[in-house]
Amino acid sequence: MPRPLPRWLTVLAALSAVAVAAGAVAAWRSRPRPLRVGVLHSLTGTMAVSEVPVQQATLLAIEELNAAGGVLGRRVEAQTADSASDGSTALREAQRLIEQEQVRALFGCWTSACRRSVRPAVERAHLPYFYPLQYEGLEDSSYIVHCGATPNQQILPAVDWAVEHLGKRVFLVGSDYIFPRIAGQLIRDHLEVVRGQLAGEEYLPLGATDVQAVVEKIAAAKPDVIFNTINGGTNVAFFHALRAAGIASAKVPAISFSLAEAELQSFGAADFAGDYAAWSYFQSLPGDANRDFVERYRRRYGAGAVTDDPMEAAYLGVHLWAQAVEAAGTDEPEAVMAAVRAQAFPGPEGMVYVDPKTLHLWKTPRLGRIQPDGQFEVVWSDRQTPAAPFPLGRSKLGWAQLADGLYKGWGNAWSAPVRGPP
Repeated sequence: MPRPLPRWLTVLAALSAVAVAAGAVAAWRSRPRPLRVGVLHSLTGTMAVSEVPVQQATLLAIEELNAAGGVLGRRVEAQTADSASDGSTALREAQRLIEQEQVRALFGCWTSACRRSVRPAVERAHLPYFYPLQYEGLEDSSYIVHCGATPNQQILPAVDWAVEHLGKRVFLVGSDYIFPRIAGQLIRDHLEVVRGQLAGEEYLPLGATDVQAVVEKIAAAKPDVIFNTINGGTNVAFFHALRAAGIASAKVPAISFSLAEAELQSFGAADFAGDYAAWSYFQSLPGDANRDFVERYRRRYGAGAVTDDPMEAAYLGVHLWAQAVEAAGTDEPEAVMAAVRAQAFPGPEGMVYVDPKTLHLWKTPRLGRIQPDGQFEVVWSDRQTPAAPFPLGRSKLGWAQLADGLYKGWGNAWSAPVRGPP
């Protein structure tokens, strides 16, 4: 039987253990607290096919920041939430992230209905919010950084190109919420300037699959080109019905404003090949910065994964926020928002700049033709352009009244109510 340790040695060992434990607790307490940020996207519902990849690109950027030492020496911790393709859910989840999770910045949303629903919560909290999508404009917020294009950086240049190269008679089709409705108004106004002709205009509920009546109207109208602002899974039904009706891309091409590589990979490109989309970024862009971005994304999410414009814009937003926090020396929201106005970042699409007056990025308008493999051949691009959130033709008040009229007409919501099964 081993002899017991002397009492003095037992006491010393106990004291040593207490000291080690106290040191560990002190070291834990001295570690800088993580910087919590919210990532809010539709992981379910009709918009999930588009938004899950955008969430992934956001998380990739956060992982890169942490691998490089974090922000202000603090690890960035992402709190994710599902907006479920619904504006009221987006608002509820944004409030939870802000009030319960105590996030210091918010990244996310796709539809303008979700963004506009979230905006009041963001502004009440004075929270930096980075939105990755092209949108209708008509927004002037001190807390929203728009990383996607405004209509003068995407929609209107595409209309100019289409009227010149595809024909003057155009048919507008979109989902029935604020972005497509305002985009339709902008296109109608612009057609008068470029001497185009409106052949027809129709809107479908988000998530709709019954598209036959709209396709029949397009066939009867015989337009030269279709301008498509449909979002989410409705695109599958719509383009399949076009082809079934004999409306081929070679005969009546469509230009889409919310359809990119991720959707084409999910839907399959067969019904879309030969049509067009307008964006600032395509995966097929040349350059080392873009090739490296695609490779990093594929290493993280799989060799067959694709990148697209909203994903790239989301990635930019995270890095612009991190630079602003570092420049401010704090995550205090007002200081971050002041610092973000001076930021630029060498992104996959090229160097981007935050316009200090509008909190929008300078973007390069580009138009791509969809290839059979779901990638894009860039057929046209312009110089980098500053955003014009409030287009000419109406005053800021006039645009606000137009948007407010839609909101009230939809029962104080930013998208039309769905009546019965979509």
